[in-house]
Amino acid sequence: MAVRYQIAGGSARAISASVETGIRTGALPPGAVLPAVRSLAGELSVSPATVAKAYQGLRERGLVETAGRNGTRVRARPAVIGARSVARAPVPPGLRDLSVGDPDARLLPAPGPHLAAVAAAGGAPVGYGAAGVLPELAAAARRRLTADGVPAGGIVLTSGALDAIERLLTVQLRPGDAVAVEDPGWANLLDLVAALGLRPVGVPVDDDGPTEDGLRAALDLGVRAVVITSRAHNPTGAAVSAGRARRLRTALAGRPDVLLIEDDHAAELATVPPHSLARAADRWAFVRSMSKPYGPDLRLAVVTGDEVTLARLGGRLRLGAGWVSTVLQRLVLRLWSDPATGELIGSAAASYDRRRGALVAALAARGVPAHGRTGINVWVPVPDETRAVTVLRDAGYAVAPGSLYRIAAPPAVRITISPLDEPDVPALADAVAAAVAPAVDAGYSV
Repeated sequence: MAVRYQIAGGSARAISASVETGIRTGALPPGAVLPAVRSLAGELSVSPATVAKAYQGLRERGLVETAGRNGTRVRARPAVIGARSVARAPVPPGLRDLSVGDPDARLLPAPGPHLAAVAAAGGAPVGYGAAGVLPELAAAARRRLTADGVPAGGIVLTSGALDAIERLLTVQLRPGDAVAVEDPGWANLLDLVAALGLRPVGVPVDDDGPTEDGLRAALDLGVRAVVITSRAHNPTGAAVSAGRARRLRTALAGRPDVLLIEDDHAAELATVPPHSLARAADRWAFVRSMSKPYGPDLRLAVVTGDEVTLARLGGRLRLGAGWVSTVLQRLVLRLWSDPATGELIGSAAASYDRRRGALVAALAARGVPAHGRTGINVWVPVPDETRAVTVLRDAGYAVAPGSLYRIAAPPAVRITISPLDEPDVPALADAVAAAVAPAVDAGYSV
């Protein structure tokens, strides 16, 4: 259904501004369908080329997307924030919220004692000239990455994984360039690619990570960058296996103009090792975030890569934030060196494995295929996302619709297991089975 908000303007710039105002104020909510180009051109007494140019600009800035025969619509999470959209839509009272994707707060290390120790250690205030990566943190990060088979050399720090990926794409690509992304894949990354004016090329994912055929097809289309999740893939839980890594390295070999970005956002929370593809690429970066194992508020990611890529990333960082706070760096060092924290992270990883495995097994016992090899999410293919989300809501559960995470992949829902305890699994599995009952034998796959 076309939107009722009255778009105004006599130029492409004015029309674009009018649409953005509608999005910012909530008059054009996520998913709202914009008028057809010729229809709006007639209403505004401008040429269709003017409206088309306005829509193109909105697409390049990540506000709208083309939905094939369904026209142009506001993105699920447009790259503009207004008073009505700062906060996530609240989950109705009484529902178990399995939609957020956060780690289990009960299993995160308490930062207070470590921050107190950092403060007690004192030291002179850090000025602009002395700011940067602490040598002791760089050395510790290098040891940890090398132990996981990542050929770590230089170290750059960013404010989280997405901050690293944004800066890497910005220094390597230009608007209009194509980027290979996993399909389904991380919703934030899909939104970021759109906001940067880049073209996403979906690469299918199975339990062993991106498929070789899918990656080769994307490379043949001329993508300038490839973003791959090492393990605990969001939303499917996939992890790149050793065999898949070998085949993906072969596909990437001989592509000197392609930037490889590996996202290891789960880090120690994944109980399978990462199988880095770095040695196959001339330009590469491996990004490891602290947010999942140590807490989302710990905005720090460690990045290593080839010399040129790291130099570009570091240079771009200096033009913006400059550096990641040395207070955060010292906090991370203490967390890494504390045996009790290491034991807590190991226990958390094992707990996620048990809960995730219990849900996947319970669904399989009910004839419902699901995916969740690693991480904190389970991906459940469904024939109809709207119906599945609605049925589960009526049963007392809030889950995330798969449309947030996919380009061309089949419909599904994402269930975050962090808020669940193992005794909660059978009732949830019954509710999911009821929600997807028509699709049990449909043969859907990721």
